[in-house]
Amino acid sequence: MSLEKDGIIVILSSPSGAGKTTLVKKIAKENNFIISISHTTRKPRTNETNGKDYFFTSEEEFKNLIQNEEFLEYAKVFENFYGSSKSQVLENLNKGENVIFDIDWQGTEQIKKQKLNYKLITFFILPPSKSELFNRLKNRDMKDKNIVEERMKQFNEDIKHWENYDFVVVNEDLEKCYKEIIGFINERVNNVDSNYNKKSILNHIKKLRI
Repeated sequence: MSLEKDGIIVILSSPSGAGKTTLVKKIAKENNFIISISHTTRKPRTNETNGKDYFFTSEEEFKNLIQNEEFLEYAKVFENFYGSSKSQVLENLNKGENVIFDIDWQGTEQIKKQKLNYKLITFFILPPSKSELFNRLKNRDMKDKNIVEERMKQFNEDIKHWENYDFVVVNEDLEKCYKEIIGFINERVNNVDSNYNKKSILNHIKKLRI
């Protein structure tokens, strides 16, 4: 998709359960993006594979990687660490590969502050409603009610950061949301001015906060 020598960086962030991981996988598969696989200290879910979904590691190993400045970004989310390998990402970008990230707002801010010499496009994904978000979390291999409640409590904090992203989209219908994101990416790659409906998004966020 990139029309430039170097690859582009695309970041998707969202409150937990809004569907960013599914969107990242779909974008990567259908548009030849490379997914930046994060290191994490959390335990794998039943459907996750080490080296494919995450690099699962101990907290001690993760802190050693921090000390050695191995991460492009890292954050602590729900008592677990997550981080993106600097060397892996930059190597792919320098080869002209487009890299897509599934990270939270903390990691996004870290990458933006580094002012990397690559085109960067950021997206914040919102759920259609709070009740739908709850249902998605409940059905997503989360048998522990406390985990679901913890993520719902974090929701109001996460959505405060929507204004710091280039685009905000509502993931009510996966295919529609996907096409919207791809449209924005193509416009940015081709230096076409594009905007989303901020007034509509603001009204949607007000409903989500009720």
